[in-house]
Amino acid sequence: MLVAPPGAGKGTQAEMLSVHYGIAHLSSGDILRREVAASTKIGLIVADYVQRGDLVPDELILEILTAPILEAVKHGGYVLDGFPRTLRQAEEAYQVAASIEGIELQAVIHLEVGREELHRRLLVRAQLEGRDDDTEAVIAHRLEVFGSETEPMLAFYAKRGLVIDINGDQPVDRVFASIVAAVDGVNVDGR
Repeated sequence: MLVAPPGAGKGTQAEMLSVHYGIAHLSSGDILRREVAASTKIGLIVADYVQRGDLVPDELILEILTAPILEAVKHGGYVLDGFPRTLRQAEEAYQVAASIEGIELQAVIHLEVGREELHRRLLVRAQLEGRDDDTEAVIAHRLEVFGSETEPMLAFYAKRGLVIDINGDQPVDRVFASIVAAVDGVNVDGR
């Protein structure tokens, strides 16, 4: 699982890890944007949350992600990108995972990047990708939400010995190499 503020490179690293390990890349943000674009029932409900940069209610995000996670487990595993985002989601996901054979969280990769760099990256992404959810106001709000809602969740995983801090403020290939070394160390060490 990758945990990082918006713009830290979760999506890029998750995609690279997916290819490297031959596992599914499950991005909650991508799944939500697809639901919104397709105007599904859930997409219509979550559109305003996504546009504002607010977190989607726990019940909806769990509903959206349960089927893809179970499918990925059947095919060798997954890397989670953007879920869970709150302590409550982490606790609920932990309870669900404990009740389903084959689901085990091996590592929580925490990408650390400075706020100014995050802001710069998000503005560049907005220009390159045309992301309308990367405006100045939404960026500031999303970073605040990460600090208040997501960062506290790291303590939950740290108590379980799962958090691995990675310097995300370096070139993409170096971040990737650091993550792979850490994950391979977890798989070898069994911790």
